[in-house]
Amino acid sequence: MNSNYKAHLALLIANIIYGINYTIAKDVMPEYISPFGFIFCRVIGALFLFWLVFSFSYEKVAKKDLLLLAVCGFFGVAANQLMFFHGLNLTTPINAGIIMTSNPIFVLIASAIILKNKITVLKIGGIFIAITGALLLLLFKNDFSFGSETISGDVFIFLNALSYGTYLVLAVPLMQKYKPITVITWVFTFGFIYVFPFGIEQFTQIEWSSFNSTIWWEFAFVIIGTTFFAYLLNIYGLKNLTPSTVSTYIYLQPLLATIFAIWAGKDSLDWIKIVAAMLIFTGVYFVSKTKSLKNQ
Repeated sequence: MNSNYKAHLALLIANIIYGINYTIAKDVMPEYISPFGFIFCRVIGALFLFWLVFSFSYEKVAKKDLLLLAVCGFFGVAANQLMFFHGLNLTTPINAGIIMTSNPIFVLIASAIILKNKITVLKIGGIFIAITGALLLLLFKNDFSFGSETISGDVFIFLNALSYGTYLVLAVPLMQKYKPITVITWVFTFGFIYVFPFGIEQFTQIEWSSFNSTIWWEFAFVIIGTTFFAYLLNIYGLKNLTPSTVSTYIYLQPLLATIFAIWAGKDSLDWIKIVAAMLIFTGVYFVSKTKSLKNQ
């Protein structure tokens, strides 16, 4: 299996984890852990695991790259997670899902400006097709509503999408110089510094004794799966693929979440979901039909 296929597989697995996480995280937050306290747990838990792995394959980072790593830590970890959780607390999950479909568009524009990547008709068409599929899944849930009561939350979700898109593009030069584990370890190190003042209070308020075995397993899944493995798999994908391709995989998340809900007996399969799945996979395929970063 060549590096491109491995990168696509890594992104698929990462987004399967994200799709499952929508259901699992709800059981833990906010009943057992408040949003910012949960982010604190996610970042410090994943950071420990990243440094543990990194210690076995240590790679020195040039001092001149620390600033860019610090910026990536701000956009990719702190701003990304804090604004998403805060925004989701003020708006609806459907609104958030719809707004997040803008992420690949931001990445496409940022890649053209910062990395000088070409905006091709194939990329634009692929993103449009995938957006259509994602919106089919989201809009037919019939519980979305943009209005004054959700506007502040909607803005934070929008800023989150912009933040994560910026991170994907800024991380590319680092991925061309260092191993994925090196980049993500330093990104989370700086991210933790930013997250600490926002999450430490809610972290100290967690009543660990209230956790039953199910909550502990779900808590571990979010820390180890959704944060550690998913971030590592995404950064590995970015090593071999363009930021546009990596970001387009976000359209798989509502689809995978729906598949998991159907498997769990909480949803049913219909023609809308089938058409949406076909559109999403077609769109992702078109966007990925570009040369790898190493060949650009």
